[in-house]
Amino acid sequence: EQARLRAGVVAEDTEPWQQDSSLTGLERGGGLDLSYPKGDDARACASLVVLSFPALEVLYEDCRMVAVSTPYVPGFLAFREVPFLVEAVQRLEQEKPELKPQVLLVDGNGLLHPRGFGVACHLGVLTDLPCIGVAKNLLQVDGLVRDELHREQVHSLQRGGDTFPLMGTSGTVLGMVSSRDCNKSSKPLYVSVGHRVCLETAVRLVTSCCRYRIPEPIRQ
Repeated sequence: EQARLRAGVVAEDTEPWQQDSSLTGLERGGGLDLSYPKGDDARACASLVVLSFPALEVLYEDCRMVAVSTPYVPGFLAFREVPFLVEAVQRLEQEKPELKPQVLLVDGNGLLHPRGFGVACHLGVLTDLPCIGVAKNLLQVDGLVRDELHREQVHSLQRGGDTFPLMGTSGTVLGMVSSRDCNKSSKPLYVSVGHRVCLETAVRLVTSCCRYRIPEPIRQ
C-alpha cells in the first residue's frame, strides 16, 4: 500500500504562487499534528490550524481527541496517524471551504524516510494538497547520522534562513537542514518535500512562516 501511494508523489512545484520568490498568491497555510497525552498511546489530539499568509493570523482551528487503534510500526507511522489528519482537512473543506489551505505543513518527514514516503508525502497524496514535512530531529536513513560532522554543519548555520542539504549515501538529497528565521538556535529544522512542492520552495515557505523555531502553522 505504501509503495502504491508512493507512486503518486509529485516532488515539484505545481502552483502559481510557488513560482514567485516572495510567494505572492499564497493566502492560507495549514499546520497539522497528532499529539499524545503522556503515558497514553491509545488516545491522541488531532489538530488542524489554518493561518493567513503572510500575516500568520489564525483563521481556523480544529482540535479533537481521537482513539488510535493502529499499532506503531517504524517506517509506517502515517498509517497510524494520517487518517485523522485527512478527516480534519475534509471537515474543513465541508464546513469552511473558503478557508481551505493552499499548502500543508506537518510535524514529520516527507521524502526523508526509509522508503521515501513519510507522513508529509502520505498526507499530501491523500489530500492532493501541496505538503511539506518539518521535523525537529534528524531521521537517520540512507547513511545520514547525527555525528560530529553533522553537528559542525549545524553549528555553521549563522543566520536565520541558512541551510545545508541532507545528502544520503545514495547521492540523493533527501531534505534540507534550516536554521530558524529568528534568534539564533542550535536546534535546526529538517525540511523535506511531501507533495506538489520542490525542496527550494519548501524551505523558502518554512522560513517565511517562522516567528520562533517551529513554523507558525505547526506551532499553533
